[in-house]
Amino acid sequence: MNEGAGSIHFPTVELSDPAFERDGLRYVTVRSPALGRRADVTLWIPDAPRIDTVLLLLHGVYGSHWVWSLKAGAHRTAQALLERGEIEPMVIAMPTDGLDRDGSGYLAWPQGLDVERWIVEEVPAIARLAAPALTPTPRLAIGGLSMGGYGALRLGAKFPHLFHAISAHSAITRIPDIAPFVQEPLEQYLACSSAQDLDPLYWMRRHHRQLPALRFDCGVSDPLLPGNRALHDALEMEGVAHVFEELPGSHDWPYWASHFERTLRHADLHCRPKERT
Repeated sequence: MNEGAGSIHFPTVELSDPAFERDGLRYVTVRSPALGRRADVTLWIPDAPRIDTVLLLLHGVYGSHWVWSLKAGAHRTAQALLERGEIEPMVIAMPTDGLDRDGSGYLAWPQGLDVERWIVEEVPAIARLAAPALTPTPRLAIGGLSMGGYGALRLGAKFPHLFHAISAHSAITRIPDIAPFVQEPLEQYLACSSAQDLDPLYWMRRHHRQLPALRFDCGVSDPLLPGNRALHDALEMEGVAHVFEELPGSHDWPYWASHFERTLRHADLHCRPKERT
């Protein structure tokens, strides 16, 4: 799964008009072949002559493409770090998860709803279409919160050749842990693929030698903390390189807004071209 922008045909593409855009945010709606429907992406595109990095930023249950920008101010955090010279310019691509069920889990569902392919193939291609300053082969990082953290951990580890960095906040670390958050039966999620394929730890073990730079964090008052600790312990036991942080806070937007800069710094550190480090 590494098709370039030129090899993916979107039957329809709608881009926001720069005359009405604000704060570097651009909005895109495409007809997605992977999803079989229209889908949205919010992008933050800094004012720079050259951009080498794209951060794919995944939302959690109940949300959509706009929540990272309009509930956490992700673009403002990035702009502040950029202005202080603490990160290089990067595009932040914030896609919808397909808007199926309370959350799609970023999985490949039956009946043509392949959210996995939408994220790893089509969203990077959309970023290249929407951001002319991007280099032809930008370096990719993937991050997210809660269900989006699960998507980042799983997809980053499953497709290590595509990504340079993985970052997750308050992540669901095993697909059964999505059950308390959604109305749909867990069996629907489990039926999407094999137990191995759905398990981020399986892919981390399998690809441990090629694994992108991995970090994740969780609040000390978060109900998902035990799962994050278990993942950390398993990775420690097997010698898989990673960074895990337990931080003050719970499973909420104040926590994610406060700690998002960790994702930005991690993506910048591991995606910045060597000649610019």
